[in-house]
Amino acid sequence: MRALILLAALALPGQAYAQAIVNSPGPGRVSVTVYRDPNRGLSSLNLGWLGGYALVSEKRRVQLPQGESELRFVGVTSGIVPQSAIVTGLGEAVLEKNRDARLLSPGALLDASLGERLHLRRTSKATGAVREQDAIVRATSDGVVVQTPDGVEALRCTGLPETLLADRVPADLSAKPTLSVRIRSPHPIEREVTLSYLTNNFDWQADYVAELSEAGDRISLFGWLTMANGDSTGLENAQTQAVAGKLNRQRVRVDPGEAKPISIQCWPQGSTSDIPEESEFIMVTGSRIAAYDIAPRAPPPPPPPPAAPERGGGDDIVAQEERLGDVRLYRVPIQVTVAAKSQKQIALMRQPAVKVESVLRLRPHDFGYGADVKRVLVSRNRTTEGLGLALPAGKVALFGRAGDRRILLGEGRIDDYTIGEKVEIPVSTSTGVLAQHLQVGQGETYHHELKLTNDLNQPRVVEVELPLSARASNGKLIKRDGWMLWRVTVPANGRAELSYRL
Repeated sequence: MRALILLAALALPGQAYAQAIVNSPGPGRVSVTVYRDPNRGLSSLNLGWLGGYALVSEKRRVQLPQGESELRFVGVTSGIVPQSAIVTGLGEAVLEKNRDARLLSPGALLDASLGERLHLRRTSKATGAVREQDAIVRATSDGVVVQTPDGVEALRCTGLPETLLADRVPADLSAKPTLSVRIRSPHPIEREVTLSYLTNNFDWQADYVAELSEAGDRISLFGWLTMANGDSTGLENAQTQAVAGKLNRQRVRVDPGEAKPISIQCWPQGSTSDIPEESEFIMVTGSRIAAYDIAPRAPPPPPPPPAAPERGGGDDIVAQEERLGDVRLYRVPIQVTVAAKSQKQIALMRQPAVKVESVLRLRPHDFGYGADVKRVLVSRNRTTEGLGLALPAGKVALFGRAGDRRILLGEGRIDDYTIGEKVEIPVSTSTGVLAQHLQVGQGETYHHELKLTNDLNQPRVVEVELPLSARASNGKLIKRDGWMLWRVTVPANGRAELSYRL
């Protein structure tokens, strides 16, 4: 009986070691839905620091053996939130899932090769002669120590160019971000499975281009859907959607994975010119692994500035708007590639004739006293005004024409607007109409005086928005949109004045 127990105990490690590993190298089909960063506002997209997220869904064809096996989804995004991953198509066969954090690198490969026999190649600087022999890795913590038939030595401390070669990659190392799932199946299966997960490092925004008509009462409005992927994994030929609206979500920090470099430490010998420069000195041979996959890498450079947007699709390709509960979904009608560390632009909307009114607006109590007079384009989000569709928040560049040349008139922003809402687009600061705000008197005589001057040869309409407590002594105030409004026409080369109390 004791012998049987001993044999059973010895058999367990062997069974665990023999567990089959099935690699799924990449998805056959993929779709991605991108959600905006609710806290970014209208600041520019930064590929090195994206606060939005995405829902990725992948279709993969897999073959699994009978019994327990490890199914590895290779090539998921590095920002994957492992606890959000859902695998469908395998029923109750899924036992557990793990995000593999050990990425293939020179240091990780050496750590995994402790006690293993590798191939050491040395090249003489003087003669070019190559000497090859087997070497066992004995230590990797403070430098690399190897044992050869000649004895134990520290790697790269002989002054000769040295290269370690491995004929395989350990099963627990991955060159790409990988999600592992442990499976138990009563019989071999081959089927299509779906992997869905949330991932960080994505974001999107709307970018608008508007051109003002010659009469100044209409604009042609064109919108781009600008999508950003700050992840190291690209999504090729993806069915792509973007969601407009603010969803409650707690950002989850994701371990980016460990890609350990090699630390080389030697005793000083000779001059510094005798020590070879750092170079690629460890490689993996084999039909499926390229040497450059594990070449030593320097620390990553700082994030590059955002790349110039790539515009996808032609004039007939426009994102299609759909209602999704309380938010809006914009579906791209063709498959697009959302490449790693890049931006892509897809046409969002075209509204050729939007009726607008150009007004000058002043809020003298915003940011202290004496705020600038802003130029605002005002419309209503209705089909009768040339709109009648949801407008996601984004930046606006307003252009006009001087003869046959297009000139920039100003830049502003559009907030999120639903159908029927009043649309206001601040685009520039007025240079012809100026405001002077004064505080006059003390105690009971204390009041405010506002003077507007117009040095243009045409009258200008100005809307002054004051707090609800404002009371005027020489002008008419009406309540509108939570403000007391003084709407006045300032004559050409003239002035207008208002005296009020708060």
